[in-house]
Amino acid sequence: MNTLRLLSWNVNGIRAVERKGELQRLLQTTPDVLCLQEVKAAPEQLGQSLLAPPGYYAYWESPARKGYSGVSILSRSQPLEIRAGFGVDRFDNEGRTLVARYPSFLLYNVYFPNGKASQERLDYKMDFYEAFLAHISGLRDCGERLVICGDYNTAHSELDLARPKENSNQSGFLPREREWMDRLVDAGFIDTFRMFHAEGERYSWWDLKSRARERNVGWRIDYFFVSDNLRDAVIDADIHAHVQGSDHCPVSLTVRT
Repeated sequence: MNTLRLLSWNVNGIRAVERKGELQRLLQTTPDVLCLQEVKAAPEQLGQSLLAPPGYYAYWESPARKGYSGVSILSRSQPLEIRAGFGVDRFDNEGRTLVARYPSFLLYNVYFPNGKASQERLDYKMDFYEAFLAHISGLRDCGERLVICGDYNTAHSELDLARPKENSNQSGFLPREREWMDRLVDAGFIDTFRMFHAEGERYSWWDLKSRARERNVGWRIDYFFVSDNLRDAVIDADIHAHVQGSDHCPVSLTVRT
């Protein structure tokens, strides 16, 4: 049986994670695909160890604004196709989406917007959500098998954060954001972690300023969703809270190919 192991990690600055040695340690576990979000660097700001990591093809997408956003895919096999964005300039110009086609699925690595800064950014986030859901729903309806990973910047249910009541009025757990997650599921997309783990207290992001990670006061906002026509290929999904270096930890998906 052939399998692919995919990891997704919001690194909150790729250069800092590399300096700490955490990226190298993660690559030593030899994931077949490593999707990174919030890399905060353009290719011209990176050294060869990142531009051409041994054993991997490396692809980067970054916005014009320096030190902001950005996504990357490191892949042990060369994708059949690689492209940036999903066809809406207003969202693609922030460098949030990188798409790779593999023989058995189409992979979307997405850094979804954060809506906490202002009402304007919350509206931008919700508009991004709507446009992206329409895009992937159309592909699924045409028979595409999709994997969508990244930092979604929303905890779906009360099980997905340590303090739901205290955060019910905060972006990241607003009813309208959670309702979009419901519609994502209703549209035929599956939260792969919940296929294997029904328990709470498993999180992928913790606030650094309050040292919340030490107390496991966190949020699960990093996901691997797959289209329902890929369900039978999913072997495992997990969260790797032991990996340090960022305020997020990696999440993983293993699929049969």
